[in-house]
Amino acid sequence: MVKRRRGNKLERWEISIVKAMIATGDYNDQDIQSYFTRPMRTINHARIADIREERRHRNVPTASSDDLSHFLTSWPNLDPETGLSAQGDELLIKAREAMIAAVHTFNGAGLTFRSELFTVTTIIAWTYLLHAWFKREGVEYRHIKKGQVQTTPDGADKYLELGACLRHEKSPVSSGAKRNLEFLLKIRHEIEHRSTTRIDDQLSAKLQAACLNFNEALKGWFGAQFGLEKRLPIALQFATFDSGQRSALKKASSLPANLEASIDAFENELSPEEYGDPAYRYRVAFVPITKQRESAADAAIKFFKVGSDEANAVNEVHLKEVDKARHTATQVVAVINANGYPNFTLGDHTKLWQSLNAKREGTPYGKTGDYKASWVWFDIWIERVREHCDEMGDKYL
Repeated sequence: MVKRRRGNKLERWEISIVKAMIATGDYNDQDIQSYFTRPMRTINHARIADIREERRHRNVPTASSDDLSHFLTSWPNLDPETGLSAQGDELLIKAREAMIAAVHTFNGAGLTFRSELFTVTTIIAWTYLLHAWFKREGVEYRHIKKGQVQTTPDGADKYLELGACLRHEKSPVSSGAKRNLEFLLKIRHEIEHRSTTRIDDQLSAKLQAACLNFNEALKGWFGAQFGLEKRLPIALQFATFDSGQRSALKKASSLPANLEASIDAFENELSPEEYGDPAYRYRVAFVPITKQRESAADAAIKFFKVGSDEANAVNEVHLKEVDKARHTATQVVAVINANGYPNFTLGDHTKLWQSLNAKREGTPYGKTGDYKASWVWFDIWIERVREHCDEMGDKYL
């Protein structure tokens, strides 16, 4: 049997309108019910009878004739894109619009503050999305203290901020997505209280994950018809980058010390599984597709759903390749030196793996080798060391 949602009920302003409709004597219960039932919410006509017979909501005032007239003349007041009620589903509409605005801002040409703008707007989008879910499920999402709803100095109700939503015992956010949002909240704090330089490249994996997590939550919680894929297709760009160009770009836009310290402090608390979760940081390898027929190669990118047979097959190939390549510490340093960081030493390498506890049990970075229990490093560790060198600016040049 389908469970009825606790939040599937009339709001106070709607009850006032129902009372005004009953007072006219022109509507039966089924007629009134039809004005307040929509795909996101169904109202049983028995609830209308409860209001008519004053079994419920006796203290809610009846709407004025002007308010009733405005309601009837503007009905149905729907969002043209989604079909959602512009008033009843306002939180969900605003959540979608905020995320669309965040992505459009990030993809806008010529902007140098785009990661910061994306982060702040995405936090707003997620906050509204969680408020919409809490409201639909009948979960209180206002600040309550000693049984009283907390208010602002102007008397408005104080609603839960994103951090409080994520900590709520009934929060529906997955662990990986929660980690990603906690990271963005930390970055938002740095953006608000300190100056930041160009951080787009360093944060891109987390920002991409925030987009995908939002879209998955939006569709999973409210329906596939509300997904953003059609509104936000894959972005095209005018340049390609080889490894040397990418390294130069990263050195030219290194993170400020305060932001790097904030990121390191957050990520040092993550387990290897949490750090590698695509819901926390989403990374994609772009591979040119070649076909015998030109028309068959029109799709530049192919995506596989996480956990599918295709995705597992791709992961298996990558894992086999990683396991084949093993490097000693000396070899790691040599690779890093050859990649443009001649002053990175074996001592620097030791300090880095110790600070990250990179040899802990279950680490993805390496394993005990076959000779005298020596330690060997995988390619993923070389990538992590290179990221560290990129982030340190001129230190190892």
